[in-house]
Amino acid sequence: MEYVEYIHRFELSTARYIPSNDNWTPSDNAVYSPSDYFRMECEQRDELRFKAVRYQLNRHYQGNKTYRTYCQESGFSPDSLRSVEDLERVPVVSSDFFKTYPCGRDFALWLANLYTGELPRVHIKSKEPTHDEVIESFNSAGMAVAYSSGTSGRHTFMPRDMKSFFANEYSLAKGAVSMFFPRWDPKMRGFLLMPNPFKTNLFAGRLGTVFYDIMKDVEVALDREVNTETVRQSMTQGDGIKDKLTKYVVSMSHQRSVDKIISWIDKRSKDKEKIALVGVPFLLFSVLNELKERGKSYKLGDQAVVLTGGGWKMHEDQRIPEAQFRKDIDEVLGISPEACLDLYGMVEGNGWMMQCPEGHHLHIPTSYIHPMVLDEKNQNVGFGKHGRFAFLDGSQGSYPGFIVTNDKVRMLDHCPYCDRPGPVLEPGISRMAGQETRGCGEEVRKMMVSDAGGQ
Repeated sequence: MEYVEYIHRFELSTARYIPSNDNWTPSDNAVYSPSDYFRMECEQRDELRFKAVRYQLNRHYQGNKTYRTYCQESGFSPDSLRSVEDLERVPVVSSDFFKTYPCGRDFALWLANLYTGELPRVHIKSKEPTHDEVIESFNSAGMAVAYSSGTSGRHTFMPRDMKSFFANEYSLAKGAVSMFFPRWDPKMRGFLLMPNPFKTNLFAGRLGTVFYDIMKDVEVALDREVNTETVRQSMTQGDGIKDKLTKYVVSMSHQRSVDKIISWIDKRSKDKEKIALVGVPFLLFSVLNELKERGKSYKLGDQAVVLTGGGWKMHEDQRIPEAQFRKDIDEVLGISPEACLDLYGMVEGNGWMMQCPEGHHLHIPTSYIHPMVLDEKNQNVGFGKHGRFAFLDGSQGSYPGFIVTNDKVRMLDHCPYCDRPGPVLEPGISRMAGQETRGCGEEVRKMMVSDAGGQ
């Protein structure tokens, strides 16, 4: 199958995510017009990115008082942007800012002040609402407020409207499908190694809804409600009865999930249908170890693909070695390393960096993401040096998506293994020294390995 036909089938599967092209903004054009984010001519890519970032920058500067004040205090005006080279002067917001929220009704006001544009009418019934009640009130009004967490249990909350959320899901799926060419098929079956996306507002889980549109059917590893309190109690070391009980109940899901996944793989190996295993490496690593103990293996071959994301932590002080993980996937499931890819993204942005099959470096969708690596003074260190990953998100219309993270990365100006143009991040991304561990993989891992003793 030619790539043109292949990606056309994807566009048909995701039609509900794509706004009418009669009303496309520069941001829409940067997200939806490329047929392949990672094989674009440099001039076209740069033009799309510059126009998208400038469009969103003007919107946030005009419609978000908090960000406008920040820009003014930094001595920056959007009118000063003339070319792509000027983008690195755009003031970036620390990802830590999105953890500075209050409680109760003040939390709703905090979300409203963070949001750019006119909010829908939000009705909160309780006088002292929980964070989950506030989120549900916003989402019932047509929003897509989601959250992530770290080892401290302090959440990161992001208020997206549905257009921004759809752009996020679409770009995630399109980036993955293009890297897997020609392996994806809309008739394939999927298993999400994640919570049920329809029973949580956890960012990692909620994103999974797009897989229901690009696959024939989808199973999930954790088919229960997951709210902020569940995640908080799993991520922290509370010793209370409620904390211990929650950890015990959730931990029981781990072995059941592993058994469920193995049973599903066994059925699919017999019916020969195409499949995709999508989710956190930790859970699939557990499946591989269980199969090794049982002395069982498969030869799924071209029948299957694996897409992981969320981090490679296995235990408190131990990471899953990526190369060994892919080797085990090959030996135990019969899926080649070229069909086993990882992605990197974060709750604060819509950008999804996808590994290439050739060398497993993380390619950046630079039609709408402007990537940077910054030092401790927020100065761009350029290519080949370690620093904090920062980005300007030209697709994010709900809040200023100009973020500096606490993730330690090294960016190269091109991939050393494949011919796709554009910058890449080296695999093995970690947290800067002194920063808490976070990510969807860490959240799911904590929930599934927590026990009554708080381990």
